Amino acid sequence: MSDPLEWKVVRDRLIKLLEDSLKACWEKGALKPGEFKGPVEMEFTRDPAFGDYASNLAMVLASVLRDNPRKIAGQLVKNLDDCDGVLEKVEIAGPGFINFFVRDAVWAGYLENVLRLGSGYGKSENGKNRRVQVEFVSANPTGPLHVGHARGAVIGDVVANILKASGCNVFKEYYINDVGNQMNRLGRSVYLRYRELAGDRIDFPEDHYQGRYIYELAGEILDKDGKTHLEKTEEEEIPFFTSYAAESIMNGIREDLKAFGVLFDNYFSERELYKERGVDRLLEKLEKNGFIYREGDTLWFRSTAFGDEKDRVVVRETGEPTYFAADIAYHKNKYERGFDNVIDIWGADHHGYIPRVKAAVQAMGIDPETLRIILVQLVSLSREGKPVPMSTRAGEFVTLREVVDEVGKDAARYNFLMRRSDSHLDFDLELAKKQSNENPVYYVQYAHARIESIIRTARERGMKIPGFGEIDPLQLRIPEEIALIKAITRYPEIVEGGARSLEPHRLTFYLNDLASIFHSYYNKNRVISDDPDMSRARLVLVIAVGIVIRNALGLLGVSAPEKM
Repeated sequence: MSDPLEWKVVRDRLIKLLEDSLKACWEKGALKPGEFKGPVEMEFTRDPAFGDYASNLAMVLASVLRDNPRKIAGQLVKNLDDCDGVLEKVEIAGPGFINFFVRDAVWAGYLENVLRLGSGYGKSENGKNRRVQVEFVSANPTGPLHVGHARGAVIGDVVANILKASGCNVFKEYYINDVGNQMNRLGRSVYLRYRELAGDRIDFPEDHYQGRYIYELAGEILDKDGKTHLEKTEEEEIPFFTSYAAESIMNGIREDLKAFGVLFDNYFSERELYKERGVDRLLEKLEKNGFIYREGDTLWFRSTAFGDEKDRVVVRETGEPTYFAADIAYHKNKYERGFDNVIDIWGADHHGYIPRVKAAVQAMGIDPETLRIILVQLVSLSREGKPVPMSTRAGEFVTLREVVDEVGKDAARYNFLMRRSDSHLDFDLELAKKQSNENPVYYVQYAHARIESIIRTARERGMKIPGFGEIDPLQLRIPEEIALIKAITRYPEIVEGGARSLEPHRLTFYLNDLASIFHSYYNKNRVISDDPDMSRARLVLVIAVGIVIRNALGLLGVSAPEKM
């Protein structure tokens, strides 16, 4: 009999049992070998009536073997060799699901893993030696970051954290769109406000940048240089105003992101792509290879050859390259730096952009499956259910910094991760500040603070904090304790699943559930009591819960307070 604890999670042990059973079925002729190559799927069941885990293997095999799935499930169950005594029972349900009921005593044994690994619990080497670039935020340096950027920022940051926890070598990058008409418009906006502040009457264009920050930049230049910039023509002065504004705004963006807990390994300037005719040379090569063609003076990328709905312009009739041309060059640059996987995080309005970028990657001889795109839906701000009006056109938007200053970094980050990235998010500013169970981040952090309080109480009463070897795991037998142990045992699965699917919201969903189970347990049961054996066992349990909450909050970039 092998030690069940050699398996990091119960699910892995059950998968191995099924794999061995399938092999035995083939060897005995109970099932005909098919084309099934795996992997065996094993899902956690939320309803205990269906066991702890369930597998659809029989139904998957049925489509390959052209046989009845319940019959196949029966053969798989018959050939299960549970030599470790992990299972209480196995049932076949519905069209052929195999439901696994794990013995309670097995769950308690897994607490040892949590305590032994501590801050390393939940980490793996699944992505070892894989270099991954995560590019996110990448807002034009034409104004401060707003709440929409904030959601993409925390999603990118936590995706990177989860991938690091899975063993990947992760590189976080911000792409600075500092080339093109929007930059010229920024410079001219500041220049016109500068003239206005200097006393000129200005008819300010509606399509220029309207926000208060434009006035502030113009005022800085006026205070610093006086009216010297009125001595030259607008054409001569615009480059200075553009450069000044872009640098100042980018510095502000860096500071705002830092306050939000988001740091980048690199800020990549779009201007780098145009050095030494980089974009032109790439387009010439793609044209030579037949992926770009000309219609008059316009250059088109043949994206329909790769499944896009229509071909895309890369150079306009005026000779000006499009954003897409730079994006092709940028993605080429990413792969040339040796990344195995590239992850882009975009606003949901860029959905139609995915096929053309994947087509460009494929045209350059790169597997398009190595490029993954996460789309981030819009954010609505509210106060106690009432919408907070925002108008980017008039420059009246709520900035990231304003949200962080009002509700705090922890609440901001956690709340931005409370929904799937591709789902609309309503962020209630007043709820995010509440110190009550209504506020999800408070609810989770309070669970950790409660656990730290229990540990302090134990020490104050002269208790030695026990290790797993100093308790009787069978003391932990009531349903609420088994539920807690099952929940913390699933944590590595949550991290692994989040890394595989690039879905950081799985962590907040998990933490909300874990905190709920813990608070319910704490409210009904005394951890430190007159029974020393029970006290030691329960203390080990809550310490393990605290480790998991702390580790998960760490991946979210949220603090785990010891007191609240």
